Amino acid sequence: MLSLRLWSVRHARGLRRAYDYFSRLAPLAAPVARAIGASGTEALLRPLERGAKGLLFDCRMCGQCVLSATGMACPMNCAKEMRNGPCGGVRANGHCEVKPEMRCVWVEAIEGTKRIAPDHLDHPTTLLPAIDQRKRGSSSWIHVIHGSPDPALQPPVGERITPEAQQGPLERACRSGRFVITVEVAPPDSADPQTLLAKAAPFKGLVDAINITDGAGGNCHMSSVAASAILAAHGFTPVYQVACRDRNRIAIQGDILGASALGVQNILCLTGDDVSQGDHPQAKPVFDLDAVSLLHIARGMCDRGEYASGRKLQTPPDLFIGATANPFVPPFGDRIANLEKKVAAGARFIQTQFCFDLAMLDDFMRRVRERQLHERAHIIVGVGTLSSAKALSWMANHVPGVHVPPALLARIAAAADQKAEAKQICIETIQALASIEGVAGVHVMGHKNEDVLAEIIAECGLRRQTRLHSV
Repeated sequence: MLSLRLWSVRHARGLRRAYDYFSRLAPLAAPVARAIGASGTEALLRPLERGAKGLLFDCRMCGQCVLSATGMACPMNCAKEMRNGPCGGVRANGHCEVKPEMRCVWVEAIEGTKRIAPDHLDHPTTLLPAIDQRKRGSSSWIHVIHGSPDPALQPPVGERITPEAQQGPLERACRSGRFVITVEVAPPDSADPQTLLAKAAPFKGLVDAINITDGAGGNCHMSSVAASAILAAHGFTPVYQVACRDRNRIAIQGDILGASALGVQNILCLTGDDVSQGDHPQAKPVFDLDAVSLLHIARGMCDRGEYASGRKLQTPPDLFIGATANPFVPPFGDRIANLEKKVAAGARFIQTQFCFDLAMLDDFMRRVRERQLHERAHIIVGVGTLSSAKALSWMANHVPGVHVPPALLARIAAAADQKAEAKQICIETIQALASIEGVAGVHVMGHKNEDVLAEIIAECGLRRQTRLHSV
């Protein structure tokens, strides 16, 4: 089955031509389909479609076939059911984060897309909608017969400019043109809000916003929405991270409304990490949405004042909405297409995975500038530090999506004080990033390392440390 699927990707151009020919001829069968009725047509076509597509594409019969837009690789084979591009956890060998033995479906899809159209990056970005669960297992050939061969595509989202008086501190900082600094804090394993506030205290007056992770690494902590609301109530500027892994679109939209009602003004849309690597590997992942469809829904709530269902909101949220990018893993240069999808879907700022390789980041930013994406969204590059070369090597080998050059590991390993050397490298990286055109700021990360992160921000010379307030 896998060999046939790969064959289909290699012959994507010919298969696309065959599909176009089929879609032109299929409407000739419409009178017969109307005569035997919808249920009769479904009963006739479903087993034929399942057999043909299952053989060639390992099709999962989602009922909303998008093969013509995904290089003849069925995206439903993705363990996270991502329909708009690869996640940030693709392994260095191009294999899946969740199923290491399997090549990433989206790496295959991009190869097929290139065969269909070598200039695919020059075409308008296709935003594929979230799965309509009611259609699973049904035939999509019926739609071809009735003259609508492709699924309904989501329209790109226009620029949203919040009136200055309503802008939150992070949005104002991004729009000011100065170098933005954000930091990441994991919520505590505690029901006491003071534990969270103590972790955030070193950054008071030092950063433009504090990201609150949402079950990072598949591990359970205080909910991101609650932690973000606590910070907002105590004068901090939180970025509420929303992962698609654990909740469906009903729960996510409710949480977004609740966060806005509690004073949270910024959200970051994520697909989410694999649960099997966390502390609850027996949990069931949801992945009802991917990051792109979540972005589109969140912007719909803000811009059109309606849920994904189309039902109107009484009072829409007004949020500064962001997404993530990872320039450091396969499919490397082609990830620009996924970034462009996120911007088209409504991301107004982008935060990247850890940058330990400035050359790779510089190449990525060149592509960003070529497509003028830095003019449509603020690019904030992830940086960070760990205490030793061993810890950094472990992260590179066990956390999908993290790339650390061997030369950097060797430099830290050779240092008499590895922690100090890792800190110095982070400072140097921040200073180098500040000179790259299109980089709007840095997002500083480091697990349970809040004091060191505050020192890095103060010592990098880009932000003068103010008096830290006790909370």
